[in-house]
Amino acid sequence: MSEYRRHRKSKKLIDAEKRQGVELKEDEYERQFLPLDEVNGYKIRPGLSNLYGATMLPGGINFTIYSNGATSITLLLYHRNDKEPFVTIPFPESYKIGKVYSMIVFGLDIENLEYCYSVDGPWDPDKGLLFNKDNLLLDPFAKAVSGQRIWGENLTSGTYRARVVRQNFAWDDVTSLGTPMCDSIIYELHVRGFTMDESSGVKCRGTFEGITEKADYLEALGITAVELMPIFEFDETRDMRVANGRILLDYWGYNTTAFFAPNTSYSYEAEHNKEGVGLKHMIKELKKRKIEVILDVVFNHTAEGNEYGPFISFKGFDNNIYYLLTPDGKYYNFSGCGNTMNCNHPMVQEYIVSCLRYWVEEYRVDGFRFDLASILGRDQDGAPMERPPLIQRIAYDPVLGNVKLIAEAWDAGGMYQVGNFPSWKRWAEWNGKYRDDIRSYLKGDIWAAPEAVKRITGSMDMYGESYMGYESSVNFINCHDGFTLYDLYAYNNKHNEDNGWNNTDGANDNRSWNCGYEGDTDNPDVLGLRFRMMRNAITVLMCSRGTPMIYAGDEFGNTQYGNNNAYCQDNEISWLNWDFLKKNREFYLFYKYMVQFRRKHAAIRKDLESAKSGLPFVSVHTENPDNGNITKDSRVICVRFAGFDEKKGHDDIVYLAINAYWEDIQIMLPNPPNGAYWGLCVDTGGDEDGKFYFNRPKPLTWRNKTLKARSVSVFIASYGVEYGNQ
Repeated sequence: MSEYRRHRKSKKLIDAEKRQGVELKEDEYERQFLPLDEVNGYKIRPGLSNLYGATMLPGGINFTIYSNGATSITLLLYHRNDKEPFVTIPFPESYKIGKVYSMIVFGLDIENLEYCYSVDGPWDPDKGLLFNKDNLLLDPFAKAVSGQRIWGENLTSGTYRARVVRQNFAWDDVTSLGTPMCDSIIYELHVRGFTMDESSGVKCRGTFEGITEKADYLEALGITAVELMPIFEFDETRDMRVANGRILLDYWGYNTTAFFAPNTSYSYEAEHNKEGVGLKHMIKELKKRKIEVILDVVFNHTAEGNEYGPFISFKGFDNNIYYLLTPDGKYYNFSGCGNTMNCNHPMVQEYIVSCLRYWVEEYRVDGFRFDLASILGRDQDGAPMERPPLIQRIAYDPVLGNVKLIAEAWDAGGMYQVGNFPSWKRWAEWNGKYRDDIRSYLKGDIWAAPEAVKRITGSMDMYGESYMGYESSVNFINCHDGFTLYDLYAYNNKHNEDNGWNNTDGANDNRSWNCGYEGDTDNPDVLGLRFRMMRNAITVLMCSRGTPMIYAGDEFGNTQYGNNNAYCQDNEISWLNWDFLKKNREFYLFYKYMVQFRRKHAAIRKDLESAKSGLPFVSVHTENPDNGNITKDSRVICVRFAGFDEKKGHDDIVYLAINAYWEDIQIMLPNPPNGAYWGLCVDTGGDEDGKFYFNRPKPLTWRNKTLKARSVSVFIASYGVEYGNQ
């Protein structure tokens, strides 16, 4: 038996002893492994090649990395923040298995340890080979990155280095919540911007811990999931500049430097070797409140940019494998950010799936939203694939079997797949057509009524019966990329001058309306109309088939002052101003009511058992209940949702009526089922007492109802049961 096989047998013996409760001291563990070599005073031995990255073992650290084209790899070890390594250890050729380099180094002080790699190999840019042993490279599997602890400060060491992380967090009985997509209400937020403003009133502003302090608020609002904008380590200073007297940073974070590492500056306390603890506590506290955590992930490109960008990691390990390259070695740019990841190469597939698994296993996250997900479906020449192996592999991966998969189904290269993203009935999509069609109709483009009614009823024209719209469509009117809800009705045009590009950046097609005055105003008539339009928007969103997603701060009228591309604004433009929660309290309570209303009425969200009254699950009407033909001349859209709700013991029937026209219109409701009467729950135009919603449905004496100009009403078939108990 070879020396190496004896060591493998010893490892099995150790595992067996551990299962039997035998405890080994660190020196005993080291003796069991019988270190074979000593380099520069440190004992080493062949590592565990299936453990990528740096993994703590009793007495030592296992370092494993792979490269297809490298001729040699050297490990550089540093004391924290030192400029020079205290030791360099080349991976012995005999430790290499295939393309994997792996070794265990004993006797290291992990509390004060940082590391990186030097990778040697051929230099031939025309072929995409950029190996250079002088480049100090970050481990692609780094679980924590040093040097950017303080937000807005450049790398302290000048190079990216990794740290070793203790994985010993106590999750107790926290487990996956598994909330169905149709029952989910997603709340998109930016970790820093959510609590950074002093008005947030939290101690740990701008951090994971700050979100934890707001957990009770999120629970009370009624959302079922938070979708965190990028939290993987990124360098916010990469394009630091000054415009109009403001320091501009890469605030959003869509330029990843380390896919396995949480952003260290999002933690309130320095966590050396305990990175991610603040994030894990946040996830744990949210799960206790039945709130899932979804991560916005960016696998379409990296922070290394094009041929003029820095060498951080992938360029130096296997540039020609990790990136899509032109025949002359340049970078395809389907991401709009300089490079495009070669997602369907087998090695890159393995990397991405390993990363997703890590976040599910180690951080217990509940889902992922994939930025520019259409790139995940391009082949090595950049062409769209009919059955992309990566997308399919993620769909069927057993570890990812219960997590939510949400695609932003387009990219910067012109591929637009909304309604056509390869899903295997596992992927949902950001429905950009929902945003556009509902915005158009609500602002008064009544000719958009036929398209709007399709979006409200689940976009079946896009998703069909094979995968119901309320499982595949993520509906939204506002998100981080564009106007806030308040700004949608306060600005006709974008105002991105503070971004420093002469207002040329950001979308021009906003389908917004300023309600008669551009920007901030004290005019009560303009403000009254704006908040009515905002009430219309959230009412329609919460009464649509599909998974609603809302943008943090919209619930209390937060503004970005007309900036619809605030990617670089780390200031009051992007930070939530919680003073609006008090100022716009009435609107917040309405918004909260609509979130709760959706949760109480399952007939909106999905097909229940057939209604005892014989009504279809979904039906469409004009102001005349006998007319179901919505045309470009229709001034009113009415949608009825119906089904038998076992929990309530009777039919659940909701009637949504929308008047996007600029004059009052009288409608007639259909006959209510036997034993029921129509009760008014929502009137965004306000009743005679100025109330916009009713906890106990307001009985209708007649089937006729006047819809005020630009207003929405919602009715339920009431069976005389107190609404709060329904």
